Amino acid sequence: MSQQPLTGILRAARRVLGASLVGTAVEFYDFYIYATAASLVFGALFFPSKSASVQQLSAYASFGVAFVARPLGAIVFGHFGDRLGRKSTLVASLLCMGISTLLIAFLPTYQTAGWIAPLLLCMLRFGQGFGLGGEWGGAALLAVENAPPGWRGRFGMFPQLGAPVGFIAANGFFLILGLHLTPEDFLEWGWRVPFLASAVLVLVGLWVRLQLTETPSFKSLLATERPAAVPVAELLRTHRHETISGTFAVIACFALFYLATAFALGYGTTVLQFNRVHFLGAQLGAIVFLALGILLAGWASDRVGPRRVLMAGCLGTIAVGALLGTLWAGGLFSIWLWLSLALFMMGFVYGPLGAWLPGLFSSRVRYTGTSLAFTAGGILGGGLVPFVAQELATRGGLNAVGAYLALAGIASFIALWTMPKAATTI
Repeated sequence: MSQQPLTGILRAARRVLGASLVGTAVEFYDFYIYATAASLVFGALFFPSKSASVQQLSAYASFGVAFVARPLGAIVFGHFGDRLGRKSTLVASLLCMGISTLLIAFLPTYQTAGWIAPLLLCMLRFGQGFGLGGEWGGAALLAVENAPPGWRGRFGMFPQLGAPVGFIAANGFFLILGLHLTPEDFLEWGWRVPFLASAVLVLVGLWVRLQLTETPSFKSLLATERPAAVPVAELLRTHRHETISGTFAVIACFALFYLATAFALGYGTTVLQFNRVHFLGAQLGAIVFLALGILLAGWASDRVGPRRVLMAGCLGTIAVGALLGTLWAGGLFSIWLWLSLALFMMGFVYGPLGAWLPGLFSSRVRYTGTSLAFTAGGILGGGLVPFVAQELATRGGLNAVGAYLALAGIASFIALWTMPKAATTI
């Protein structure tokens, strides 16, 4: 391919890549502000108990509700994404996520509404997860189905970059509130502000996505054959091995992220009693290494293949788990080092997924397969992580949490080992 045509392709792809990044940044912002609020205030506001540990566990349990909803969202949005197209499905998933997030800002607390308050909170958390179930897979397809030859890794990393951008926006918002509000004001009303602000971000994401056209891969499918009548049924009939391997391959990235964010924030500010603002600042400093890891992994994926990069990241995850107990025994700087290492390594088990997972599935079931594998892996690797890690830390100390993370890395490595090559070419 000559330089001039490639330059033209890359120029035309800017809108697509921008839409895949902005959309996932908005969705992950919505998702992370819940994780941050669950770590800081939801236990006290929605789950009354004499034990602070029980309150925290209850808040983490509500956090996990979204991971149950995500595979359902993957099936539903995947159905329409494989039958009607990527663009309209991505708009619908963003709306579902955004409305659920905004309504959390208006919830009554347990003190004013009793048991209805946590019930409503869990219902809206379910709505968040349902919307996000159709988000990541569609954004990944939007990027890689528009990628020129040899650029899938670098195009596929753009949806992943939405994760650190959304996290910085979410935790940065909470950090600013912590600096300007008293603890009493933050507990009373300040935590609601990031949920209200999500409405503006969702409108921006919608505007960007409404400017898009359908991907070439889906247009080609419609021109040559009828879409799958029931994509999830065809997926499980023709791509069962790919779906299972893809599910287990993403466990490590979810375990790394939610240990370094939700669990770390809750444990650091309650058990270790670090100042909330200081700990949020440490996490914001560490998240930069996630973005760096994603960029390096995307570049390496186009050189040696996404599977090899993912496997190297799994080995790094095992090492990070072994270091957890040692580095967390020091002060905040030592913890920041571990957080930075963990999130940097997450870039290598997360960044190449946008190029690797869609390549496992044919275009007829690609939206459903990519979304279902990613979200089902989220249940195993992310949904229960804060809850399980809190229990392990209470009963066995932080070394037990590190062992748990190492096991996640081993599970993903084995899944990648059993799936030596992509099933199809995008």
